[in-house]
Amino acid sequence: MENPWHLYAMASMYIIAGIAHFVYPKAYLRIMPRYLPNHRLLIVLSGLAEILLGIALCFKQTRNFGIYAIIAMLLVFLLVHFYMLSGKKEAAGIPRWILLLRIPLQFGLMYWAYMYLLP
Repeated sequence: MENPWHLYAMASMYIIAGIAHFVYPKAYLRIMPRYLPNHRLLIVLSGLAEILLGIALCFKQTRNFGIYAIIAMLLVFLLVHFYMLSGKKEAAGIPRWILLLRIPLQFGLMYWAYMYLLP
């Protein structure tokens, strides 16, 4: 099976997550670390990246690039996850146990992407 349904499920997940950056920008603004510059631009760029990388997963010619880029993006997103653990305001009302669970989830998402690397 060259393109299993779960590859398209992952691609859809990133595309939908990317679209959410444009539909709900305030949610992302609330969780941006203070030490990062130009929050609005970073939200737009990360949303575009998620959309484009989700699309890249769907094509054999761009899949490996998309996978490596998604893994790198998820590593960068760990900055936000750790920042949200730094205080009550930074947590944006999300319970601490959920914030803690998101960290191993990031590594699970990286592994999921890695499974689709083409030889």
